Amino acid sequence: MMGELPKDQGTLFYDFRLEDHVPKDHLLRRIDQFLDFKALRQHLAPSYSPIGRPSVDPELLLRMLIVGYCYGIRSERRLCEEVHVNLAYRLFCRLGLTGAVPDHSTFTKNRHGRFRDSDMFRYLFEAVLQECMKEDLIGEEGFAVDASVIRADASGQNSVDGDEPIDWGDPEQTARPIREYVAALDEASGAEDSETEEPEVENAESEQKPGATPPKRISLTDPQARWTAAPGGPAYFAYSTNYLVDTKAGIIVDAEATPAYRPDEVESTKTMIERVEERFDIKPERLIGDTAYGAAEMLDWLVRKKIAPHIPVWDKTKRDDGTFSVSDFSFDAKANVYRCPNDKLLRTTGKVTKEKTLNYRSRVADCRNCPLKSRCCPNSKVRKIQRSIYEAARDVARAIAETEEYQLSQRQRKKPEMLFAHLKVPLNLRRLRLRGLSGAKDEFLMAATVQNLRRLAMWCGQDPPLCAQGSRA
Repeated sequence: MMGELPKDQGTLFYDFRLEDHVPKDHLLRRIDQFLDFKALRQHLAPSYSPIGRPSVDPELLLRMLIVGYCYGIRSERRLCEEVHVNLAYRLFCRLGLTGAVPDHSTFTKNRHGRFRDSDMFRYLFEAVLQECMKEDLIGEEGFAVDASVIRADASGQNSVDGDEPIDWGDPEQTARPIREYVAALDEASGAEDSETEEPEVENAESEQKPGATPPKRISLTDPQARWTAAPGGPAYFAYSTNYLVDTKAGIIVDAEATPAYRPDEVESTKTMIERVEERFDIKPERLIGDTAYGAAEMLDWLVRKKIAPHIPVWDKTKRDDGTFSVSDFSFDAKANVYRCPNDKLLRTTGKVTKEKTLNYRSRVADCRNCPLKSRCCPNSKVRKIQRSIYEAARDVARAIAETEEYQLSQRQRKKPEMLFAHLKVPLNLRRLRLRGLSGAKDEFLMAATVQNLRRLAMWCGQDPPLCAQGSRA
């Protein structure tokens, strides 16, 4: 017999529990067990006045933000609508069936006010990281570092050339990203004035650290964003999210926002490693990265920190014109000389160039009648070799590259790349909503926090014995 949907009889009383209608293994249920907002409320307490009308509970705002980042809901207006109608979201946010959802404008006021002033997103990220440490998901044996470019909320049409003078007007009347940019310029200008004048040094053609050149274009709405482009793609303003990832279970141990500029990305690695060591007393035995992190100065810093650099060396000394490369010369560290294939010596004056290299040159008399001159220096009187003052660290990285552990590291280097793919597809973070470097930092920290929470839910949220097997990642 065909069934028929019963007509509404106007039931007077309902027995309805959210708990009964949200699956036990729902992602938000598994995430919830790793969140404790008691300490966070104490951290935020100084940002609220002891008198006046009570504000929206900051825990509710944070829980809603976690929902938004977890499910790729980028619009705060839409997030409020989704929380209003979704039972699982209501249960996670402790709203019940009748709880009022805050207005979307409340997020804006708190993000640019209390949350940013109290560095709350950093506090939340580190609280979740401590949960990962409690569950033994941090190995400390190896960290992998990488960066990914995220488009900024800035149009290329509203920009000017990088060398064009700009009148930003009254700082008090300008937008927050512009105030931050002007303050950063003033700070950098003050630092330059306090430095002593460097002695004149000779030029070199070795590995140069870009950064002295001005950006090609500057956005008038978000001047801290960097004008960049992928090979063969269109240019746009962007920031970089930099991840320091533990290789045991793929947990993000630190995240840092920088303009989409390679030297800033590399420098942020030092900041993240030192911050993790200072706050959690964690230092990896090895650091894994791509060639972008293989600059000589970076390798030297890692070696001095007693961190093995599992990083390809950034080396531009190999020639492809048929002449001898630097590798064809032997270096005598004790005598501090190079020996050419014809057994002649190249010596240095010991003067360090601006690029932090030493120049080694042969004698004109040795090269004039050398039978190998056409294969060594056919267009110059003598052969010159530039050796980095950090060459010893580069040699350490080259030696590591010959080991089996290095081959394992190259496979583990994909873990940050997988996290970036997850960041841009399921989490839908392809374009920032907040402007300025501080806005990028807030968004990247919140996204990294959610990614760690999802990892916690995956490893420890369903079957408790699985936590003890965290090393399987």
